[in-house]
Amino acid sequence: MRIVFMGTPDFAVPSLQSLVDHGYNVVGVVTQPDRPKGRKQILTPSPVKELAIKLGLEVFQPERIKREEAIEHVLSWKPDLIVTAAYGQIIPEPLLFTPKFKAINVHASLLPKYRGAAPIHQSIIHGEKETGVTIMYMVKELDAGDILSQAKVVIESDDTVGTLHDKLSQVGKNLLIETIKKIEEGTIHPIPQDDHLATYAPMIKREDERIVWNKTSTQIYNQIRGMNPWPVAFTTYKGQNVKVWWAEPFPYHHETEPGTILRVTKDQLLVATKDGAIELKEIQPAGKKKMDIVSFLQGAQVQEGEKLGEINEQEVDS
Repeated sequence: MRIVFMGTPDFAVPSLQSLVDHGYNVVGVVTQPDRPKGRKQILTPSPVKELAIKLGLEVFQPERIKREEAIEHVLSWKPDLIVTAAYGQIIPEPLLFTPKFKAINVHASLLPKYRGAAPIHQSIIHGEKETGVTIMYMVKELDAGDILSQAKVVIESDDTVGTLHDKLSQVGKNLLIETIKKIEEGTIHPIPQDDHLATYAPMIKREDERIVWNKTSTQIYNQIRGMNPWPVAFTTYKGQNVKVWWAEPFPYHHETEPGTILRVTKDQLLVATKDGAIELKEIQPAGKKKMDIVSFLQGAQVQEGEKLGEINEQEVDS
């Protein structure tokens, strides 16, 4: 079976590696073009490209996969199957239906829940107790193709996007191999999705990262976990943005406005929420490195009654 693999970020790396490890004939890899990264904006290859080069695979990086010349390039590899995993562009129809076994996708949710770009983030933010991986046929509509296989994964109460991402990518690589074997054997039984049960996981926007203190402690905790390690939730303090890497709900009765600092000691900082408090554990003030709250409180003059989360007008204007 001639396979073309299309993927870009770390999530897709185990799936590509697994295909090669199991002896599949990966005839080409399509990934996003190199992008500027970091403060120095150094042109950086995607994780999938780095692995493909290491494995000696041919790499193709079209700016627009929809263009005719890009489609022809991929089809010139004469794939029997196209495998995609977080590629990052909409796949044009000729690539979905021309290969003998069509195109399948490794998606990090239990479809039809959380179709879209950020299923791992959104499952944690919404407080889900379980998620999983779905292998499905790709169709023109977003993540709406027939389901070929699924595997569930429990979301632990302290899971972050980072830890859950790693679990799902490992589950995905195993499920992918099992699914391809069934496709080869002709024993796969596609199951149509129930569109009435579909929910969506849109890409994370800047406003999603801002902590709204007038929410419950659990909601804020889920938001912080659902932004860690990327893009990281933030609040403001004295007009400056402060990233909140980790915090935990803390039972505390108060009648204070949410966002107010309730308690400051040498090793504890409590902030009022709608129904209690959040204890900040690990933060990153603007222009500084990530630090635990003890280190922060040693150098900051934080006072009880001060407010977090007041809008930075300069940021709003920008």
